Amino acid sequence: MAPAVAQLLFLQLVLGPTLVMDIKLQMAIKNFRNLHVDFPKVSYPESFQGYCNGLMSYVRGRMQHWHCPRMHYVIHAAWEDIRKFCKHSDSFCENYNEYCTLTQESFALTICYLDVKQPPTSCRYNGTSTNQKLYLLCSGKYDAEPIGIIGLF
Repeated sequence: MAPAVAQLLFLQLVLGPTLVMDIKLQMAIKNFRNLHVDFPKVSYPESFQGYCNGLMSYVRGRMQHWHCPRMHYVIHAAWEDIRKFCKHSDSFCENYNEYCTLTQESFALTICYLDVKQPPTSCRYNGTSTNQKLYLLCSGKYDAEPIGIIGLF
């Protein structure tokens, strides 16, 4: 019995931090895909008063935050077209402590931004559609997945 306990303790000490980091990374990838990729683009009912209001109600629900994010980027492209840019990244973004890359292609995207002329208790959004290259945060240097958008080019 003692060798089994020792093995279990060893596995918890050695593999425990690795498993926690892997779970956090998998959650970051899943959150990126759920919150920043809308393809094909969803149509919301008129009662939402625009695409961004519908989308941001979904985003706020997924994030489980009460506050209104000031800005949110949504990419209207297939997941495979986005993720291929994180397959190899030589750039390390020290400000984010993650690998990052600039996409070589422009993507259709919507930028949702908080309407400044609104009551403080509501979250109303306006949106702008554009085609731009993206600065993506990647989950690693090689064979990585996108985990964030840090800017547009």
